Amino acid sequence: MMGFFTPKAKIVEVFKSIQGEGKYLGVPQVFVRFYGCGAKCIWCDTPHARQGGEFKIYEPQELVSQIMPLSEGAHSISITGGEPLEQKDFLKEFLPLLKTRGLKIYLETNGVHDKALREVVGYIDIIAMDIKLPSSTKQEAYWKEHEDFLRLLSRKDVFIKTVVSCDTLKEEVIVAAKLASKINRDIIFILQPNYFDLEKDVVRRCCQLQKLCLPFLHDVRVIPQVHKLVGLK
Repeated sequence: MMGFFTPKAKIVEVFKSIQGEGKYLGVPQVFVRFYGCGAKCIWCDTPHARQGGEFKIYEPQELVSQIMPLSEGAHSISITGGEPLEQKDFLKEFLPLLKTRGLKIYLETNGVHDKALREVVGYIDIIAMDIKLPSSTKQEAYWKEHEDFLRLLSRKDVFIKTVVSCDTLKEEVIVAAKLASKINRDIIFILQPNYFDLEKDVVRRCCQLQKLCLPFLHDVRVIPQVHKLVGLK
């Protein structure tokens, strides 16, 4: 007789801090960092979560037990990575356990796994979605995947981040803004200066790109990774 299968996840770390990026900058969160990401962006700031790093194996209830002592006063639980949606079978079991405890769920994602998203989107309250620009990541373009992903989020609290490096092409940023505007002109679109290029005038470049995006979207912001600037995890 076949036994009940309990999915397990590879988790790099669980900790409490403040959100250092995007729309919810500054709120206290519990961060659950999942291991593994197939995107392999050249400027990845968590390479230890992508390849070669250490991780622990958790069952859903075990991970909830790690989170609960940290959750008091937290705005939400940040499901981050790596790329959490690459472990969607685990999320299908894990996220409902968080919801039954009244916790708000915040997903950080690279915005390309729309099929996995369909299976868990009902449990997610906030989505911080990346748009990966090929000139910045040195990887393939994901325009269709990003559009399919965004279309699933029309009734969710969602905002977009795109990392801008010194190599970022303005034409790609405009394509990203137009793509977002097809779904919702009011969506928040954040240009995030690449932390590794801060001494190369990349913030000024973001401000220039912001002007190019505003004809397509109503709310375009330039927000760096503040947690790194102030020395927080």
